[in-house]
Amino acid sequence: MIDRLRKLIKNVPPYYPVLTILVVSIFVIINLFYSTIEITPKDRVTTIYYVDHISGAHQKLIDLFNQRYAGRIKVEAINLPFNTFSTNERKELLARYLRSKSDRIDIFAIDQIWGPRFAKWGVNLDNYFTENETGLLFDRALESCYYQDSLISIPLYIDISLLYARKDLILNKQDGAKRLSELQSTISWESFIKLKNEMNLPNPFYTYQAENYEGLMCILTELIASQGGSIVRDGALYINGNQELKKAIQLLVDLVNSEKLSPRAVTSFKENESFRYFISNNGVFIRAWPSFSGNDEKVFPGFSALKNDLIFLPNPYFVGKKKVAVFGGWNLMVSKNSRKINESITFLKFAVSEEAQKIMYSNGQYLPIVNSIYNDSVFLKHYPELSFFKDYLLRGVHRPFLKDYTRISDILVYYVKAAINKEMGVDEAISEAGKKIKSNKVIL
Repeated sequence: MIDRLRKLIKNVPPYYPVLTILVVSIFVIINLFYSTIEITPKDRVTTIYYVDHISGAHQKLIDLFNQRYAGRIKVEAINLPFNTFSTNERKELLARYLRSKSDRIDIFAIDQIWGPRFAKWGVNLDNYFTENETGLLFDRALESCYYQDSLISIPLYIDISLLYARKDLILNKQDGAKRLSELQSTISWESFIKLKNEMNLPNPFYTYQAENYEGLMCILTELIASQGGSIVRDGALYINGNQELKKAIQLLVDLVNSEKLSPRAVTSFKENESFRYFISNNGVFIRAWPSFSGNDEKVFPGFSALKNDLIFLPNPYFVGKKKVAVFGGWNLMVSKNSRKINESITFLKFAVSEEAQKIMYSNGQYLPIVNSIYNDSVFLKHYPELSFFKDYLLRGVHRPFLKDYTRISDILVYYVKAAINKEMGVDEAISEAGKKIKSNKVIL
């Protein structure tokens, strides 16, 4: 059954319309949750099933675990790759499965912001992890692992948004070294817009992701937080009359329309589409995550030719406002319906060990959540950029941890994309989003 599931997922085309994806998703769920896994009484190895986007780094982690625990525990991965399933689609697949109360899957990965929604389906980990163990982990990553004062997940890695630049394109322009130095110390949005006109390059200047999905919500959260704002005020949702929200959306609209920094095509971009566009069109700047630099030619043709010319920089900020970057990252949960909880906990503890975290970074540029790694002089000699991230992570801000967050996010980004596409004004987009959220309806 698991083999059939893997083949089905592997053969799903990456650009299906929403309705087709929904049908495929339902078919996957039926195959996954109602097929039979045959385990004979003679089996002495406990097999645990782990659902995630399985990159090369993830697989190395799994292989090492299976080697260490050979004859006792074996992890079988079920891959939901990002080039086939978006973050939102993964969320719905997992939610449908967990509602079925099946014990077919033991461990699953969640976007760190899903905690409040998925808490009811996960094992309370308080009795499995001591304070000494959690004390070794990056506290800002751990913040996303608690719900109602209970530990519901463990961070696998932390993410934080970045501005990647083609340093060769910048240095080839007049005063290029000076411009690059200014960018490395963080540039304001106002100066960034001015820079585009000064450089006068035919290449796409700034590529970001404006499809109506969670990545756009990350950008929106960051722009609001940089003004000291939030979509939450006094514990309640704050949409209508939110001036920070209005300014954030207006910037995204202007980048595409009046300022021409970004191509209109960004409204069809999630991460992978934006990366392909940036690479094939010799873009100058792109908004991305640290793991972007961990990709290779197999994933993105043409990437190896420009990889050495990429440099990561702090995100732009509004003049006189905060310099922030939004957190991303994925956490691991154990299904409360699992019959292999102890074995699953063993894998979680291995995944957050210093050894495992170094594997994740060295093979995929997934930022470690173990504090000691950022002070490991031997490791830093091989990966000196971690010194940058040690300081840069202090700028991080989380998306709001709301129980109904995913529905709110889906609605907001739908109307933000409409505003960027000039299908409606910014004020109208905010008003319509507020109405839809208040009505408890969803966006399909």
